[in-house]
Amino acid sequence: MAGNKFVLNADDFGMSNAYNRAILEGYSSGILKSASLAANGEAFEEAWRNIIPACPDLGVGIHLNIIEGKSLSLNLDRLTDDDGKFNNSYVQLLLKSYNKKDTVFMEQVEKEFRAQIEEVMRHTKVTHIDSHVHVHSIPPIFELVCKLAKEYRIKQVRTQFERPYIIPDVNRHLTMKYPINLIKVALLDFFTGINKKKLREYELNTNDYLIGVAYTSMMTALTVSYGLLAVRKCENITAEALIHPCRYEDGTIDNHFIEFQITKNMKLKDKIEKMGFEISNYNEEN
Repeated sequence: MAGNKFVLNADDFGMSNAYNRAILEGYSSGILKSASLAANGEAFEEAWRNIIPACPDLGVGIHLNIIEGKSLSLNLDRLTDDDGKFNNSYVQLLLKSYNKKDTVFMEQVEKEFRAQIEEVMRHTKVTHIDSHVHVHSIPPIFELVCKLAKEYRIKQVRTQFERPYIIPDVNRHLTMKYPINLIKVALLDFFTGINKKKLREYELNTNDYLIGVAYTSMMTALTVSYGLLAVRKCENITAEALIHPCRYEDGTIDNHFIEFQITKNMKLKDKIEKMGFEISNYNEEN
């Protein structure tokens, strides 16, 4: 990728019909060109059967998920309950991944990741890998993902380095979400420094910057534009903004619907291009 690239990526593709509708409608605007598909999502089949064929230039990634829903594999006692539902938080996965005495845990993570990667690849071309709640940012898990990406010939893995920026909206900084999000930024920035060494070792690509952690659950067009302003003077970079857009049939308006509106915002599209970014995805041709 030559020049500055901007990738707006919709996470949680396939998790529900509302997410799928948002991606289908958002794709038509020309801003949303990338989405990450969860193999264990309730609407996974609808996503690959109907949405992807209707969006021929959409870059589709794998949204690895060992946080929510049911596993694709059986007998994962370190990851799921007796009904096969994932039952670990990010912190629990972090602690378990560093427990060198429990080698079975990482074996089960690999087993499930392989199942999810192969299930997505069975139905569509894959451009990148990321994960639900950033679980692949945990360094031991990240190294595993790099190994699998290399094996399955997937060249792009998301990292989470976010450059500091503040949007001119006081209300968003007065919620309890904001300081918690800043802690997440600090942790993920630290992990990215470790993880980029593994990317070089496995000869894989990644985005240079991520937009969307500091304002998790508070993303708007304003957030995207200020996140890009923080990095626009850099050269030959790829900046990715992650959103979780939903388009509800009953007209529900929540933070996910607001994130869906980002995909339809033509003023934002014009602003992005005026800042010198090409709106793109992780297809090798781009």
